[in-house]
Amino acid sequence: MHTLSLKEIAKGIGAEAVKDALLSGISIDSRAVEKGDLYIAIKGENFDGHDFSKSAVENGAAAVMCHKDIDVDCPKIIVNDTQEAFLSLASWYRDTFSFPVIGLTGSVGKTTTKEMICAALSSELNTLKTEGNLNNQIGVPKTLMRLNSDFEAAVIEMGMDNKGQISVLSRCVKPTAAVITNIGVSHMENLGSREGILAAKLEILEGLSDGAPVFLNGDDPYLMSAQIENHPVIYYGINNSICKYKAENIVPDGTSTSFEIHCDGDVYNVRIPTIGKHNVYNAVAAFAVAKETGIAPENAIKGLLNYEPSGMRQRINQKGGVTFIEDCYNASPDSVRAAINTLASFKTGRRVAVLGDMLELGTVSDDAHRDSGMLAAKKGIDAVFTYGEKSVLTSMKAQEMGISETAHFTSHEALAERINAYIKPDDVVLFKASRGMKLENVIELVYKNLK
Repeated sequence: MHTLSLKEIAKGIGAEAVKDALLSGISIDSRAVEKGDLYIAIKGENFDGHDFSKSAVENGAAAVMCHKDIDVDCPKIIVNDTQEAFLSLASWYRDTFSFPVIGLTGSVGKTTTKEMICAALSSELNTLKTEGNLNNQIGVPKTLMRLNSDFEAAVIEMGMDNKGQISVLSRCVKPTAAVITNIGVSHMENLGSREGILAAKLEILEGLSDGAPVFLNGDDPYLMSAQIENHPVIYYGINNSICKYKAENIVPDGTSTSFEIHCDGDVYNVRIPTIGKHNVYNAVAAFAVAKETGIAPENAIKGLLNYEPSGMRQRINQKGGVTFIEDCYNASPDSVRAAINTLASFKTGRRVAVLGDMLELGTVSDDAHRDSGMLAAKKGIDAVFTYGEKSVLTSMKAQEMGISETAHFTSHEALAERINAYIKPDDVVLFKASRGMKLENVIELVYKNLK
């Protein structure tokens, strides 16, 4: 954030300032306040930031944003609701920048696509991106407030678990282009149907100015059926001939994938340092956004080579002669399907799927877990080990479909012990589950006990 005065901010969001101060940053955590910050006292479900205002000032906050009386002697902005005011502040601040701002959402792959878009844009432009999982009504404004004159572009991820949330975020971000990766069944419990999920994702258009482009996965039937007005739609994909950007001749090679992107009669040779057809979709989206933003194709291609997996998203490690695919940041039926297909693409050694529960699936949960076991069998996976309340259905279905090496576990320790006893050099082991299953604990135990 560049330096702003408290009264300047107050005027920008239509609030009242009590005294003035120069501000060099913002913080919503009193423990992380730096000298010169505006401390925003957010009231959450389990805490009230107003209670920590005095601590924030003691730690260097130059002013406090609050919506009730606080016993601190410092400049203040008084608002009706600090969380709503934080969004208003970020929206007002975002308006002070005129460079490309790419907003993206989707059921699966949005974080990887965000990372790839950033990699492609960064080949020519200093690009801000959403860090980690800061894609909600707190994380998005925090990201926007990191903008300053050094940046030349931004890629902002928007997440949701219910209707109306993307609308709020998009109106805050005001993207100059929008990307929707796909429509899956994540959050079916709240949204009821894929049509409901589609409607929620399309809320990203509400902050988009007329004429700004929308990038859609042309192989997704729900996105293909979406009625979009006042925006040019640019389709990308692999199978649908309508796609302006289309991947062909996909060749996996160990830990990387090569393919061609066909666009308007031109052919571009691309390689990405990761595997899986789903990542080809993500890379084509990134290339399309970069090229339409004005990035030279050859630079976008070089940028994609710099992509690095974020968090626990399909990170590949080789230990003790065994290849491990760590992909346990989150899981949905679509991402599990993609992960199993990726595992099946390995041709040496045995393929081992370690699968945990997929959460927030509502009425489709049982069938989704059974389908994962069925797919593992159809793809010739050699062993399926599962963990969690629902994934027992996965191992049962896998065994029913002919995989003899299946087992279900109720503790991380027992699961890790079985994996260590089973695997040998040249095997490939996939870890895939929703974040709440904490499979990273199993991975740590397996690595520790490798012989």
